[in-house]
Amino acid sequence: MNMLAIDQGTTGSRAIVYDRRGCQLASAHREFAQYFPEPGWVEHDPEDIWQSVREAVQAVLQEVPAASIAGIGIANQRETTVLWDRYAGQPVHNAIVWQCLRTAPRCDELRSEAASLYARTGLPHNAFQHRQPHVGR
Repeated sequence: MNMLAIDQGTTGSRAIVYDRRGCQLASAHREFAQYFPEPGWVEHDPEDIWQSVREAVQAVLQEVPAASIAGIGIANQRETTVLWDRYAGQPVHNAIVWQCLRTAPRCDELRSEAASLYARTGLPHNAFQHRQPHVGR
């Protein structure tokens, strides 16, 4: 039996199939567009992300039978955030990418709360953990 690894990264998605010994049997990579609506802002279209994953997986499954896959491991792009409409099953907006700086002013405001944030989340106060907009604020 084989393992399928899916690495959904910042600029593309990769699918790799490994055998029991860890030898690579098949690999595919599909890129997708990044959008910069304002200076310092970075977004992805969630449908583009999903399509890139599907295409990469379909490509490796043309080389390795799906029935031979015993498990799947998934890695994704850090703190990139997508807000979904639970009823429609559709994204509400483009994904806000972990590199986006649109919330930098709010991050600066949170510096005084760094110890409290660390106690609650286990994450240090830094740009990557606190660049995402806070829903409901």
